[in-house]
Amino acid sequence: MMVLLAGGSVACAQQTPTAPVAPIPAQIITARKVFIANGGVDATSLTAFRRAKEPREPYNQFYIAMKKWGRYEVVGAPGEADLVLQVSFSAPISDCVKSTSYQPQLTLIIFDTQTHFRLWTFTEPVQGAFLKSTWDKNVEKGIGSLIEDLMQLVAEHAVPGP
Repeated sequence: MMVLLAGGSVACAQQTPTAPVAPIPAQIITARKVFIANGGVDATSLTAFRRAKEPREPYNQFYIAMKKWGRYEVVGAPGEADLVLQVSFSAPISDCVKSTSYQPQLTLIIFDTQTHFRLWTFTEPVQGAFLKSTWDKNVEKGIGSLIEDLMQLVAEHAVPGP
């Protein structure tokens, strides 16, 4: 019985070490100003957005959401910004052997304006819809998810203030 109890306490003491957390680029945390770039939509999606008479819908919604969040000052030119946030929409084909379907998605790419390097990428799915009102809600939800991804990244790695 003593052997079992002793063995149990050793097992508890030998915890699995946690993997180190990879750092994120400091520019994302320290940036104050951003320029929002329209990465556009792919050819398949463009047809649908034009039919709805809103070819810049993803860009417009992302711009409004970023202004509403208020974490970064949105500026009018890349040269004035610390980061460029490029939002785009695509609907790559998903081949499911017997049928082919589209997988609509929003992508946010964060670029450093000094080095022009891509620092981070987020991708969020957008549910398809038959009704325009449902589609608008789904795009808005996808944009909200991109903003939440960025908010979470910034919050997790925020530098404490003085």
